[in-house]
Amino acid sequence: MKKKYDKFKLIKRGFLKKCPICGSSPIYSKYLKIHDNCKNCGLKLSNYKSDDGPAYCTIFLVGHILIPLILLIEKKFSPPTYLQMIFWPSVTLLLSLWLLPKIKGAFIALQIFLNDKKT
Repeated sequence: MKKKYDKFKLIKRGFLKKCPICGSSPIYSKYLKIHDNCKNCGLKLSNYKSDDGPAYCTIFLVGHILIPLILLIEKKFSPPTYLQMIFWPSVTLLLSLWLLPKIKGAFIALQIFLNDKKT
């Protein structure tokens, strides 16, 4: 009989880039390279593939965070165009790079939860 897991706890651990099951071991060996197995609980992380899902979600979230900010800043302050051409692409890049591994970890955690429910 499989152990029941709390979906939100698993996703939170994955978002924090830790093993969704034990929450103590990191799931990445490099920026987006996942360890084959968890070093603490032995979970076979290589069984879970996230493919393009995290990238799509990252683009979606970054767009929905930044577009309202860009419009609000433009309406309230109307900064010079050259500043916006430097600032907004930089913020977009940094936010995307920060969010992508976190969202990938959450995707893997969700897969673990959904695979556990099937069995």
